[in-house]
Amino acid sequence: MSDQQSDWISLHSDHLTVEINPLGAQLSTLRDRAGRDLLWNGDPSVWSGRAPLLFPIVGELAGGTYRVGSTSYSLPRHGFARGRRFALVDSSATHAIFRLQSDVTTLEIYPFRFQLDVSFEVTGATLAIVSRVRNLGTGDLLASFGYHPAFRWPLPYGHPRSVHFIEFSRDEPAPIRRLNHAGLLAPQRDATPIARRRLELDDSLFRDDAIIFDEIQSRSVTYRAEDGPGIRVSYPDSPYLGIWSKPSAPFVCIEPWHGMADPDGFSGEFAAKPGVFTVAEGSERPITMEITVV
Repeated sequence: MSDQQSDWISLHSDHLTVEINPLGAQLSTLRDRAGRDLLWNGDPSVWSGRAPLLFPIVGELAGGTYRVGSTSYSLPRHGFARGRRFALVDSSATHAIFRLQSDVTTLEIYPFRFQLDVSFEVTGATLAIVSRVRNLGTGDLLASFGYHPAFRWPLPYGHPRSVHFIEFSRDEPAPIRRLNHAGLLAPQRDATPIARRRLELDDSLFRDDAIIFDEIQSRSVTYRAEDGPGIRVSYPDSPYLGIWSKPSAPFVCIEPWHGMADPDGFSGEFAAKPGVFTVAEGSERPITMEITVV
């Protein structure tokens, strides 16, 4: 992907500086009031993403294809939105809206006429992102959507990487899910690594890719060290949560999802894929994430 910063859009409040890359409408810079970088920098030698938007699927498809009626289509992992340039619809010092619409190219691989508007707004110490999936076609639209922000690990507040954790707003006793070698949802469930609402971050957690919470109770999590500032991520509309890093990588991703990878062996229609939602003709589905420095 191109990473030309000259066309990035900047937003500011008294507490935050935000920059968005129109390529993928990707949040690409998040700085606190002291100018410290909180978001991963997208170093391609480690992982080129920063905070990609996942649409119209989240995760991997079994065999790389999905089926709508009698027709099969192919999509790469996490869909195509992260590689498409969004149009800037509106912007101010604190607010911007980016838009992606279906076209001849998307219709060949995703047979739905859509409009995806992504709104960014900074207010005080909070960045609110609202993504609206609108159905421009006839009949129902089927889709999944996910956020994928990568935060610095360690955060730039002087604490070692080893003392960072993610704290959940509610108890999370349910087992977790994992991905297999093909990136598909493995059938077994593993015991939760959360203890007393805390996930202590360690490289060993990510040897088998992401940790997936498909029975998540919390609507927000807070990432921090014991006695330092942190980041709260709120996700009122997302039924799943992924936590991911690469072993020894200097970032951790907190990923609210409305969708997941196909289960291993899945062969059903797209509508039966976990987390796929329906948008009626002429309607839209908003999905919100808020990032707050706390």
